[in-house]
Amino acid sequence: MARELTHRRVLAIALPIVLSNATVPLLGAVDTGVVGQMGQAAPIGAVGVGAVVLASIYWIFGFLRMGTSGMVAQARGAGDAAETGAILTRALLIGGAAGAAAILLQVPLFWAAFRLAPASADVERLSRLYLSIRIWGAPAAISIYAVTGWLIAMERTRGVLILQLWMNALNIGLDLWFVLGLGWGVPGVAVATLISEWTGVLLGLWLCRAAFGGAQWHDWGRIFNRERLRRMVSVNADIMVRSMLLQGAFTAFTFIGARFGDRTLAANQVLMQFIEITAYALDGFAFAAESLVGQAMGARAPLTLRRAAILTSQWGAAGSVALALAFAVLGPHLIDLMATDPGVRETARHYLPWVVAAPIVGVASWMFDGIFIGATMTRAMVQAMAVSVALYAVSLFTLLPLWGNTGLWAALMILNTARGLTMAAWYPAIERRAA
Repeated sequence: MARELTHRRVLAIALPIVLSNATVPLLGAVDTGVVGQMGQAAPIGAVGVGAVVLASIYWIFGFLRMGTSGMVAQARGAGDAAETGAILTRALLIGGAAGAAAILLQVPLFWAAFRLAPASADVERLSRLYLSIRIWGAPAAISIYAVTGWLIAMERTRGVLILQLWMNALNIGLDLWFVLGLGWGVPGVAVATLISEWTGVLLGLWLCRAAFGGAQWHDWGRIFNRERLRRMVSVNADIMVRSMLLQGAFTAFTFIGARFGDRTLAANQVLMQFIEITAYALDGFAFAAESLVGQAMGARAPLTLRRAAILTSQWGAAGSVALALAFAVLGPHLIDLMATDPGVRETARHYLPWVVAAPIVGVASWMFDGIFIGATMTRAMVQAMAVSVALYAVSLFTLLPLWGNTGLWAALMILNTARGLTMAAWYPAIERRAA
């Protein structure tokens, strides 16, 4: 018997994700803090650079989280329990293979990274040491994307919270022990993360144990079924292209902002933290949409799908208004916490209204991302993103000469508005497909 779709059910999915995301910035702060106790600048820079290099490599495979979530939710909605386990196995095989490839290709990957972003000799030496340890966690780190996607699709987001709390708490505890207690320095931070990643994926597999309850997880005929593999590759490839377009847009924002001087660049980076907070907070409701819309799509229930889209979006809209109010009231204080330079503070305050507006302007784009992922309408996502990025480029070309950094922020708002509107135009196709 199908479960009733209620506000309580939406919140049961969303709130653990919001709490889980709230722990993410803490780990980076502790990593920086413990190496900062060494009294040297190079270790801080080395850990920062090394973490960014690995995050960039792993980010490429972020499609595993979204693709797994959408396809598992649809299989669950269709009552195909065997396929939910088979999809997880396929995703774990991809994650393991990608991680192994990263280990084998570490020398050229790290060489390219330091050519693109050169660092001082001390920072590069320590970063390479950090990377040479952490890279052995690549299969686990990438596979966790698949585990997380499966848990979200199965509405087991408390498991996601448990997984995140375990990994971050263990990592922080080992950081303190290895660096401050044993004096291992930068290698200590790397070993702490490596252990947390491998224990994390093991915990994640235990949390997903229902997927391994029957023979489906090693039914190789099903797992390597050509049509199912083709669909998985198609969905994940679309998500990867969409993510690359979005990342390119945000990278362009940073690079273009650098033209307006160090003070403006720094102010923009401070304000971008507000955008990240918005994404982390609204992710919970977007993930709820992935699961509930995906199940309705699998069940071929267009009215249930519409209700899932409306309920999750109502909570997303409420969250966006709450964030906007919080930024308006607390924004100046948050800016002062993140920046000490008076000029940077003044500049950031000048552009603060843009990030106050950002949650309300962008909520449709975030929620439609979840809806489209749940429906696995990934080709439409790519097309909508391509149109939006094109409009963003036109806006930059038009507004930058007129308004400078104000034009840059206006263009970013246009990008998110366009993402919401273009996906809204494609939304009726989702209901038609569900029928």
